[in-house]
Amino acid sequence: MKQLNIAIIGYGNIGKYALEAVEAAPDMQCVGIVRRVASKDGFPELAPYPVVSDIRELGQVDVAILATPSRKVPETAEKYLAMGISTVDSFDIHTEIAGLRAKLGPVAAAHGAVSIISAGWDPGSDSVVRAMMQGLAPAGITYTNFGPGRSMGHSVAAKAVPGVKDALSMTIPVGTGLHRRMVYVELEEGADFAAVEQAIKSDPYFVHDETHVAQVPSVAALNDVGHGVNLVRKGVSGRTHNQHLEFNMSINNPALTGQVLVMVARAAVRQAPGCYTMIEIPVIDMLAGDRETLIRQLV
Repeated sequence: MKQLNIAIIGYGNIGKYALEAVEAAPDMQCVGIVRRVASKDGFPELAPYPVVSDIRELGQVDVAILATPSRKVPETAEKYLAMGISTVDSFDIHTEIAGLRAKLGPVAAAHGAVSIISAGWDPGSDSVVRAMMQGLAPAGITYTNFGPGRSMGHSVAAKAVPGVKDALSMTIPVGTGLHRRMVYVELEEGADFAAVEQAIKSDPYFVHDETHVAQVPSVAALNDVGHGVNLVRKGVSGRTHNQHLEFNMSINNPALTGQVLVMVARAAVRQAPGCYTMIEIPVIDMLAGDRETLIRQLV
């Protein structure tokens, strides 16, 4: 089995779990980690791998896993695609996904590369479930209820606010696709809580939801990376009403995100150059193993 050469860009929560998923994959090998500061200090698990600040130091890279904050994905993906390196990411700003796809598609195609965007669990694997539900009951309504759990994207956005030392954003499902954001912040010395609260509530990540911000002495004492989702669709198949479909999942948030990124990294080398979301990719392309064997096992 040909081994895919995978580089991991960034080494926070997602990068750590993406590395574990690459190590567990039978058809992949990690050729190195790219960080702003090329250091392994504090990360003994990186001992077997080169850690560099420039991906070109790693030689042949088939796919770069972008384990970076969503707001850094557009520029980072464009840079690597222009070098002819395929990329996968977990960009999670739902309202900007279509625009990012339109932006990266021509760059990827022009340089013979593939970009698979928004490939976490939501957007990402949940998107595939929603698409299947809509196909099974074409007329109807789907509700996506997240949590309760830690939202990585929202937590990163809150932590980026000036004056915030650390932050935890918990997503609490209210029902029918509505959510409450409970944001706990640990402030830098001298920071103004009122200013921090206003900045968080006006951030695009939070502005559309009921958001509560609370100051705490230690975010670490509260942190739990568990999360989950409940997808429900009630609709019509043909002319038959009252079709009720439901999907539930309780997860370790960054671990599942890392695994999805590895799935789509495998699929990236099986697509024509361009930019894709997960609902555009054959599911079988994301799986390791012989295609005929998979068909016999799963169909």
